[in-house]
Amino acid sequence: MSLRDGVQDEARAEGWRSLAALHARIEIRIERALQAAHGLSVSEYTVLDVLNRQQDRHMRMQQLANAVVLSQSATTRLVARLEEQDLLVRYLCATDRRGIYTEVSDKGRRVLQEAAPTHDAALREALAEAVAVPELAPLVHALESAGLGELAQRA
Repeated sequence: MSLRDGVQDEARAEGWRSLAALHARIEIRIERALQAAHGLSVSEYTVLDVLNRQQDRHMRMQQLANAVVLSQSATTRLVARLEEQDLLVRYLCATDRRGIYTEVSDKGRRVLQEAAPTHDAALREALAEAVAVPELAPLVHALESAGLGELAQRA
């Protein structure tokens, strides 16, 4: 390995550490805010949000697991918890009886609508704090240029 490769590897590792730190800061801030105000975890909010953004507001379980980046078993447990709270419904696919759809219920849409401002405010606050940290500022600026800039600026 050349010196250049070592420098590039270190830069890549430093970038990864910064990205992980930014993600952790954001997730902790959002988790605390959602739990305090709505009794929702970030994962629960994300499932409701992902499903609600679908054209028909439903997805197959495997698609949902991929969309929220959880294992199939973790997604199944999470969906079961949300179903117990009447925030989701599961039903068999009419064209493929092996497939199970998960859909946001009316109550789930109301909870999501109530929680969205809390989520967005926590995201804005986390980004505004992170931009003051020298190692994280470049990532926040990259998010700004990708269209999230108004979030950090409005905090």
